[in-house]
Amino acid sequence: MSARMEEIKKTLRKMGDPERAGHAQRYFKTGKGEYGEGDRFIGIRVPALRQCAKSYAETPLKDALQLLKSPVHEDRMVALFLMVARFKRGSEQERAAIYRGYLAHTRYINNWDLVDCSAPYIVGEHLFDKSRNQLHKLARSESLWERRISIISTFYFIRHDDFTDALALARTLLHDKEDLMHKAVGWMLRELGKRNRPEEEQFLTMYYNEMPRTMLRYAIEKFPERRRKAYLHGTI
Repeated sequence: MSARMEEIKKTLRKMGDPERAGHAQRYFKTGKGEYGEGDRFIGIRVPALRQCAKSYAETPLKDALQLLKSPVHEDRMVALFLMVARFKRGSEQERAAIYRGYLAHTRYINNWDLVDCSAPYIVGEHLFDKSRNQLHKLARSESLWERRISIISTFYFIRHDDFTDALALARTLLHDKEDLMHKAVGWMLRELGKRNRPEEEQFLTMYYNEMPRTMLRYAIEKFPERRRKAYLHGTI
């Protein structure tokens, strides 16, 4: 372990709060059989983790990837913040290396907050002007987290008014069995609708009757009440 990694871990351990850690263990479903089974928390708020990452902004990619392998959730989140920051300021070659490193370590990006704070800003941005085939492969993965990476990465595209892959992946993931995926797909549809409501409604009109209820509720959350109820009651 490098001296820098040791220093980051020592800094984080000093910031930990056992009471907050206990709450996080429950909130992120770390019990046996739950989606976050076995994840460990030390109890640090996200803004403090972001600030910690800023303090170690020059951490090399190899050290960030090593930190990403930690069993402690907050260590992994700081590692991802470091990677996102390096990606933003990196050359095309550096960005490609970060993207490859990210996809090679998805087993450690294993909770919804870890995916959501990183996938759009590394995978989404990297693939914006490239083939998106990798996202469609991830959408068919047995890993819940790789499937979530696939759809959440499209947030970057959506913010740039590019909806094609978000809609295609939403179709692929329409019958996913995981509630976390229902929420993720519904969220991306809602974000798409903020920018192009007719595009979202065209998709919903075709699929709302077969969507999981949670996915539909997330997708129509910002609709006027009468329109929202029409979707929920199947009277569109």
